[in-house]
This record gives sequence, structure tokens and C-alpha cells, in this order.
Amino acid sequence: MFSSLADKLQNTLRRLRGKGKLSEQDVDAAMREIRLALLEADVNFKVVKEFIASIRARAVGEEVMSSLTPGQQVVKIVNDELTRLLGSENKSLAQPAKSPAKFMLVGLQGSGKTTSAAKLAVHLRRSGKKPLLVAADIYRPGAVDQLKKLSASENLDFFSLEQSDPVAICKAGLKFAAHESLDPVIFDTAGRLHIDDELMSELGTIKDQVKPDEILMILDAMTGQDAVNAAVSFNDQVGISGIILTKLDGDTRGGAALSVRAVTGCPIKFTGTGEKVDALEPFYPDRMASRILGMGDVLSLIEKAEATMDRDKAIEMERKLRSQQFTLDDFREQLGQLKNMGSLEQIMEMLPGGMGIPKELKQLSLNENNFTRIEAIISSMTPGERVNPAIINSSRRKRIAKGSGTSVQDVNRLLNQFSQMQKMFKKMGAVDKKTAMKGLKKGHKGFPF
Repeated sequence: MFSSLADKLQNTLRRLRGKGKLSEQDVDAAMREIRLALLEADVNFKVVKEFIASIRARAVGEEVMSSLTPGQQVVKIVNDELTRLLGSENKSLAQPAKSPAKFMLVGLQGSGKTTSAAKLAVHLRRSGKKPLLVAADIYRPGAVDQLKKLSASENLDFFSLEQSDPVAICKAGLKFAAHESLDPVIFDTAGRLHIDDELMSELGTIKDQVKPDEILMILDAMTGQDAVNAAVSFNDQVGISGIILTKLDGDTRGGAALSVRAVTGCPIKFTGTGEKVDALEPFYPDRMASRILGMGDVLSLIEKAEATMDRDKAIEMERKLRSQQFTLDDFREQLGQLKNMGSLEQIMEMLPGGMGIPKELKQLSLNENNFTRIEAIISSMTPGERVNPAIINSSRRKRIAKGSGTSVQDVNRLLNQFSQMQKMFKKMGAVDKKTAMKGLKKGHKGFPF
């Protein structure tokens, strides 16, 4: 997520922090680097211009220049301005007094609209809601079937009508929701490959008939400024109340996320961070800014852990980590827990940059095939080897590789990753002990691993 942009911004700010005293020339040089990084990330040039001007005006002030830690002050200013650019605060969905709440999803084809509808339903169900998915996209081949299959796989309520127009489907879906006491209703409307009058007219009619509490536009983050331009058109012609940014886990330069709030004035309410239906996160501007600047996002990490992990197991694992009793069996179990939380890369992004995540762990993939291979390697070890990997010599590695159907290189890689994770956990215990214990007292589950 924003890997290229984040690396460049963090490197620039790291150089500023290393200076005991700052001059206007130092600030100007840093601003040039930040401007270039943002433009390369496909951020709207007008947004970049205003962003840089705002930072510079604050950074060359007397308070910063005369500070004992001017570099740190500039980093704080950049963080504040980035948070403001992204929207300042989390904007939750509307909660109308009259039931059911009505959420209309709009967007172009290929943006992930239908999948996002199911993700939103799953997210709302976690808070005790009984959502209904209404399939109003009758034009894209397979759209109705796709939503029906997603609904069935997640045991979600679903509504569709054959041989009917989208407006009639939406109105009938509302009646069905009222009869079955379902709330909210999520309308998956039709998209197009491009914006046209016919699409906008249909969406406008649906809006007039169902009077949605929210019109959420689904934007593909990987399309950069094209996504921002589409958002402007939809907002001008239909009116949107919020944005769901999809494919934020892909190889995106991040320009859409950093531009769309400033250009449209509409808040980003959710981000899609994976293909699974539970890969939808509420958008917190301050947390995203912290991630981009390498400061981590511990709050989101704790929330993910609380949603997916067993409390007693987490407390027992923390005890083992603190007493340096972390074994390969524990490693296997924790990788399984991490796999349930999402991709390891996303989790690593939530840890502060100061944690010094080893390169070997950043490269650790937790896809199904790789996880099965890890399980096979560890299962081929003796109980003594799992407790004390230091005894695994060359001949033992060959035996383990043969028994697990893998190569010696695979075994070596796993042992190295285990060693790096042991070191990382030891460092976490030293750096974040007070935070973790405070979290346990408040009901958190301790370390999210």
C-alpha cells in the first residue's frame, strides 16, 4: 500500500530528523523531494501545490526553526497536513431514524462494486445488522449471479427480480426488506465502461425513487487520476456522500486516495484491502497518514487481532514471548492466526517503522500453497527440533526436506524467518511492553500475534 510513495517520504523525513538545525534551504530541498514523490504517485497537481505550500508556511515559522528538534517538528507538520488532506477524521455511515437505512452503490464497471456490496454487508452484519443485498445491475453479464453466490457463501439475505428494470427491482427490494425486517438495504446498481447520459439518468431515477441515505461510489485505486475524474463526474451529476476505495492492496501509486477527498470534498469511508469478503476497513485519515509516514497503525492492528484471535491463546502467546519460549510449533500457530488477519505485508505496514521489520519477514508470503509448505516442513521435524531449532544441522535439514517434499533451501528459508521473527518479538517486548500490558487491562488481547 503506497510502498513507493511511503519509501520516498520516509527517506526525505529521515534526513530532516537527522539534522540538529534546519535552514529554509533544508526545508525547500525537502519540499522539492516531497512534491516530486507526490506527483510520481499520481496525486493531482493542484492538490500537491496546495499541500506543499501549507507545509512550507508552517515549517519555516519561528517556532520550528528555533526548536531543539526542528526535524521532528517538520515530520509532525507533514503528518498533520497529510491527515487533513485525507479528510481529518473518520466519517461513519449515516444512521437514519427511520428503518431501513438505504445505501446505494455506484461506479464504473471493473471497480469492484459488486464485491464491495457483499463486503459492506458482511461489515455491517458484524455490528448486529441484518443487511439485504439487492441486485440491480441487470446489464453486466453475471453480475446478478456473482452477487447471489457471494450472498449464499456468506449467508446474506439477497433479492433480485428476473426480467425487470433496475428501478422496479430497487423498489421491490425495499418492500421485501420491510416485510422481512431487514436493515440496511444495499443496492448494487449498474455500471458502465465509461460515463454516459443513459447511466446517469438511470441512477438519478433510482435515487429519486428509493431516496438513499448514502450514495457510495466505488473507486479503483489502481486507476489513479482516472478514478478521481470519475468521482468528480458522478458527484456532479448524481451526488455522492462517500467513497469506498478498492484494490488499495494492489500495486497502486496511491494518487487516488490522496487526491479524491480534496478534489471532490467527499470523504473516503472504507477501503478494500483484499479479495476476501472480510477485507473491508473503515477509513481513518490519521491512521493512514501514520502508515504512509512509517509511524505504524497499532490501533487498527489491535482491532484486527480482536476480531480474529482467541483471547486466551493471545495471552498465553504473550507469556511465551516474554519468557523467550517461542517455538516452531508456536510459529506455525501464529502464522495461521496472521493468515486469518489478512496479508502479512498489510500487517507489517501497521507496525511502526522503528520496529525494523527484517527483509526476510517482509518477503514471507502466507498464501495457501506457501502456508501448506510451512506446515509440512514443521511437521517433518521432531519435537526436540521444534523446541530447539539450533540442533538442526545439515543432515537433519536434508531429512526434513525429504520428509516434507520440499527442498533444503525451503527449510533454510523457514528457519531463517523463524529466527528473524524471534528477534522481532524480543524487540517488541522491549519497546512496547507498557502499551501491551495497558491494552490487556483495558480488554485488548495483548500482542496481535
